[in-house]
Amino acid sequence: MNDRRQHPPCPGPQLSRREWIRVGGLGTFGLSLSGMLGQKLRASDAVAGGAGASFGRAKSCILLFLAGGPPQHETFDPKPDAPAEVRDVFRSIRTSVPGTHFCETLPYTARVAHRISVIRSMTTEIDAHSTSGAFMLTGYEPMSKAENVPPGPQDWPSLAAVIGAMKPSARSPMSSVVLPEPLANDGNILWPGQDGGLMGPLWNPMLMRCDPTVLPMQIEGLSRQAGLSEVRLQDRHALLSQLNAHFRAGEASAPVTGWDHSQRKAFELLHAEASRRAFELERESPALRASYGAHKFGQSVLLARRLVEAGTRLVQVNWPREGKAEVAGSPLWDTHASNASRVRDVLCPQFDRTFATLIEDLRDRGLLDETLVIAMGEFGRSPKINAVGGRDHWGACFSIALAGAGIPGGQIIGASDRIGGLPDSRPIRPRDLAATVFHLLGLSPSAEFVDPLGRPRPLTDGGTPIRELVGV
Repeated sequence: MNDRRQHPPCPGPQLSRREWIRVGGLGTFGLSLSGMLGQKLRASDAVAGGAGASFGRAKSCILLFLAGGPPQHETFDPKPDAPAEVRDVFRSIRTSVPGTHFCETLPYTARVAHRISVIRSMTTEIDAHSTSGAFMLTGYEPMSKAENVPPGPQDWPSLAAVIGAMKPSARSPMSSVVLPEPLANDGNILWPGQDGGLMGPLWNPMLMRCDPTVLPMQIEGLSRQAGLSEVRLQDRHALLSQLNAHFRAGEASAPVTGWDHSQRKAFELLHAEASRRAFELERESPALRASYGAHKFGQSVLLARRLVEAGTRLVQVNWPREGKAEVAGSPLWDTHASNASRVRDVLCPQFDRTFATLIEDLRDRGLLDETLVIAMGEFGRSPKINAVGGRDHWGACFSIALAGAGIPGGQIIGASDRIGGLPDSRPIRPRDLAATVFHLLGLSPSAEFVDPLGRPRPLTDGGTPIRELVGV
């Protein structure tokens, strides 16, 4: 069993980063970024023990998280023969796969259906955004199913955290990135399951708060402060190095040494040419940028493609909030009201073209076979339209889509019942999705790591890779 274990990075130092930032004068970038990069300190490479030709086929992963819960009926699982209060006003359309239909709201995606696999029987059985989301993002069923459960050190680490730590990039200082903002309920109540959780903050993926529609891009925690020249930057780096040496002399501990390493990685990122160029979206043609969409989601997905091209292992793009443009009572994909107009006029047009463009762009660049692409939300929407024309939370059955990394395209996995309310065949749970992601990225789902208290922890909660996606 020991040969299958991985040792996570050591926990961070107990020194006050606020004080160090004040002394070093680095402001918003540098130390905050270095803490995010720290998960690489002790993480090992791929875990041995995978089987089959699909093991490790993915060099990278782009996870599109459609926060709020996209409706299965108006996307990948239309029910044209269901009663009117279920099917709503939309019709189904043919796709590039004979016999497979999507909702008419996804015309671009329908054209690339032969490149994607759709799971129509995903289930969490949780109707709360935050905890159903934590289940999808970690593969571990949360102890509490309530809404607004705050994140804490007892949470299971996210897929992004585990992959970034245990499969660190060999080409980029950024192994795992989340952008353009974290997942949160109204009132900025953060979800659990987005960080390193019980493994400690050094496992946290790098969170990049940004707006890629505004160029040149400014990344919170990364962009250099106005007026901070290269000479002054190097001077402050030298000062921090002296402080590090002073503290190491008195506290020659692994945490302090590790923090010093991650600090250096922060400066490496600022000077890493390929990584820095990834943020220069203006290098892309106006036509391609337009194809991805001029909105925040579309340009964030384009940035994700550029980051994996530069060597980042995993990029998670969270559907961003629209602010005042959101319909009251229906933020993000949380369409409790006016579901039809919301998905027709705003949500599906943005997702549809962006998703299809990403698939074709990766294919054109020869990257699709080595890049796993996942489009999912925390749950789906209720089968019946409510009194205000919306659909409510529904964790019992919903759809997700996957492509790339050698996944067979053009297939439908599982089925929902006649109204899209319950799995009718082949129910798939998040633990199996997590096992599939790990398998494709070269991490054996049966492997273990050792937490900071020395306890062996399995990568998955009994999950098994989905055979239709990875083979027997």
